[in-house]
Amino acid sequence: MTISVLLVDDSAVARQVIAQALAPAADIRVITTAANPIIALEKMKNEWPNVIVLDVDLPRMDGITFLKKLMLEHPTPVVICSALSDKGAQKTTLEAMSAGAVAVVPKPFSNGRLQLEELSQSLIQEVRAAARTTYINQFRRSATPTAAPPPRPARANGAAESTSAALAQAMQERHASPKMSADAMLPPPKGTSAQIIMKTSQQVVAIGISTGGTQALEKLLPRLPANCPGLAIVQHMPETLTAAFAKRLDDLSKITVREARDGEQMMPGVALISPGGKHLMIRRSGVNYYVDVKDGPLVNRHRPSVDVLFRSAAVSAGLNATGIIMTGMGDDGARGLKEMFDCGAHTIAQDEASCTVFGMPKEAIKLGGAKETLSLDMIAQKIAAIGH
Repeated sequence: MTISVLLVDDSAVARQVIAQALAPAADIRVITTAANPIIALEKMKNEWPNVIVLDVDLPRMDGITFLKKLMLEHPTPVVICSALSDKGAQKTTLEAMSAGAVAVVPKPFSNGRLQLEELSQSLIQEVRAAARTTYINQFRRSATPTAAPPPRPARANGAAESTSAALAQAMQERHASPKMSADAMLPPPKGTSAQIIMKTSQQVVAIGISTGGTQALEKLLPRLPANCPGLAIVQHMPETLTAAFAKRLDDLSKITVREARDGEQMMPGVALISPGGKHLMIRRSGVNYYVDVKDGPLVNRHRPSVDVLFRSAAVSAGLNATGIIMTGMGDDGARGLKEMFDCGAHTIAQDEASCTVFGMPKEAIKLGGAKETLSLDMIAQKIAAIGH
């Protein structure tokens, strides 16, 4: 299947570079480009694309309003490609993902120029993932009326370029590195040692999630009661977004949601989200559980890696843990969930019908690591019932 793509960006240079970034993929065809959503809507009357690559800072109609209009009238997979160089841009990008965007790819800049090679590999991967989404029609039911456009965020300055350079370096590292296992961070469970961990009253939940995670977690966490077990969450997301994402979830939820700090104790009613660019691991000390936030190599080409989180839960918590693998592309977390299962933990995979991309859960089910396959609604109920 050839994936048809529409590019919407007000910079002619950016449109040219993004088109060049997608050109190496034989299965992707850029059918047209537009400088703003008004022009895009006119062009889409002739041929509707499979995927839209969208900047969020746009004239005439901002990206958020455009997204909400699309999801209400003609749901279409959207990949955000934007400069995440200041808090305003980060907030707007998160709003776009909440409004229905499938993924976000940061624009990598160096010396004021958009870098083609660093952009190409990430963007091709996310466009392919977007074309496989299965969730889009839910937005016909859930879309809200169009809001007034937010203020346009400031363009990148010198300080912002350093952030973009760091993002470019991280993207280059991800695609150049070998595919390492969780062995790079911690040894696997030894035989049945983790199965004999004593049952305690304190239960912990480990969640791994990727593509579509913004919308899924915004539905899941607000449904949890304030006394639910402590949660450790790995969400594949650019590191500039995780703190703002945690804050957004905290504002929506009864539980406390924050970016995890190294050595922090896991507590009931608190969800800790791994900082982007760091691994998150669960550690037991006495009867209490803590999280370690650590540097390290990419595992399954991700940092944070779901496999690392799940293995740490298997080793440290055993039957006192619940592992949940949710929407996402690829197989990160599949082996780790099987390790949790083998060590006595309760394990859950999100079902295909409620996933944006049924990749990570599918691989976990295939390996035999999921004791249950549940909808997003049922996962919320299951977490709320733990320990009761």
